[in-house]
Amino acid sequence: MRPGAATRRLAHAVLVTACAGLLAAPAVAEARTRHYWVAAEVRPWSVVPNGHDAISHEPVDARANRGDAIVYQRYSRRFRRKLPNGAGGLAGPLLRARVGDTIKIHFRNLDLERPHSMHFHGVHYKPSSDGAYLPGFSGRDGKVDPGESYTYVLRAKRDSVGAWPYHDHSPSMMESIENGMFGMLSIFGRREKLPDREFVVVFSHMRDLFTINGRAFVGNTPILRAKVGDLVQWNVMSLGSDFHTFHVHGHRWMQGRTPRDTRTVGPAESFRIRWRERHPGTWLYHCHVEDHMMNGMIGIYRVKRR
Repeated sequence: MRPGAATRRLAHAVLVTACAGLLAAPAVAEARTRHYWVAAEVRPWSVVPNGHDAISHEPVDARANRGDAIVYQRYSRRFRRKLPNGAGGLAGPLLRARVGDTIKIHFRNLDLERPHSMHFHGVHYKPSSDGAYLPGFSGRDGKVDPGESYTYVLRAKRDSVGAWPYHDHSPSMMESIENGMFGMLSIFGRREKLPDREFVVVFSHMRDLFTINGRAFVGNTPILRAKVGDLVQWNVMSLGSDFHTFHVHGHRWMQGRTPRDTRTVGPAESFRIRWRERHPGTWLYHCHVEDHMMNGMIGIYRVKRR
């Protein structure tokens, strides 16, 4: 028997409601395997390329300024060509994923003199992807010799959402971290909106100066840019032995239910903060430990109107 008109109208209404519900539901990104190719490289590096402190107008000692850096460099698939790291300064590539993803980091050591590794915070992995060297216990993951390669396998779970450090944890760890071998992971929730602008700020001590991503003083540290209306995310971390306080002029964010404009970050600690930008102008961002700021740990944030 054919359904009556009332039945057909009811069925049509149910179908329309169901379709509308599907269209209104937030999109959920499918879990995937993300591949990154990253190499350890040595390169000459100037901490203060313009040679002076823009605030005091004093020249910077050349011995504190120039020397070799050891960095994580991103490559295209199978190391065919170099790609921009995208984080600014010395910081290694920003490695992004979502909850549910598997992350495979294909690492190659192109430093001809020292072993290196990659050790990751915030994500899940087996001991074979820990990347930490311990004689008698660790495997090849903790000591990738010159010219050798290793693949780290990580998993992003619900407790991985946030911004996290990665760094060398091989026998060369101390020298490597002091000379720039660090980067950040950015893990998003399955339904989380991606930011329009995402910044990496790494506080560290390098060659007797306090640096942001391996650079010191305004005019050398990364100039970060956004536009009014952008959803902005700052990924902040500290490496070394010092505590720092992150501050952006003219802005604040919520920490729980409390508005904040300064946050402390200690060695190997990290956090992310977000806001919808609505303050055009040129602003300072810096460590608010005054000795650190006056010895290089300060930069410029520029916000344009649309």
